[in-house]
Amino acid sequence: MNGPVTEELPAGAAKTALVRSMFDTIAPRYDMVNRLITFGLDVRWRTVSVRALGLPSGSRILDLACGTGDFLAILRRRGFHALGADLSTGMLDANRTGLPLVLADGSELPLRSGSLDGATCGYALRNFTDLESVFAELGRVLRPGGRIGLLEVAEPDQPLLAAGDRLWFRHVVPVIGGLLSDPSAYRYLPRSTAYLPEPHCLRSMLLSAGFSMVNRRALSGGLSQLLTATRRGRP
Repeated sequence: MNGPVTEELPAGAAKTALVRSMFDTIAPRYDMVNRLITFGLDVRWRTVSVRALGLPSGSRILDLACGTGDFLAILRRRGFHALGADLSTGMLDANRTGLPLVLADGSELPLRSGSLDGATCGYALRNFTDLESVFAELGRVLRPGGRIGLLEVAEPDQPLLAAGDRLWFRHVVPVIGGLLSDPSAYRYLPRSTAYLPEPHCLRSMLLSAGFSMVNRRALSGGLSQLLTATRRGRP
């Protein structure tokens, strides 16, 4: 799935501006398109991710790149004290969870060091401009022993499933997204996987950011991947 970032894909401040503008634009129909292009599996994958945190009810959890609030709603139902952060004003405006929200870049969170028990993030790793800084910030705001669950796209190992996934993701999804939302955004979506580091690189980044027990789990045959890790140190 991954490859070098081409000239068509911006970097640095240009990438940040593009991502912010794109999500502002697609926010009103974001949930509807997500359900269609994943056949509703995205909800199941988020539920699995929250369970994998292994944290007790009442824990303080940040959902980074919270969007319209899918992860936040699940966190609340499971009894967590949840808050969301997102770069997009449009996404926050479309968020109807009623939970605390903050407009922030993932690499510079307005939160106290060690103030959280856990964090989730859904399908946003490839959208961050400086992923290593984002992981470092998660390491800073989590207490020792805190847990993270990072959900992202993946490519199945099974050849037939991988071929079908490529066909769907690269050719069908842009058509659906273009008809129901913003065409340019959903053309960008498949290409944005070029930003996503390989699993071994993600693991190295998390270890460098102060995490241990880094684990990668393939979901639904590898259509998505879940990365979990624990903040080093005694809780």
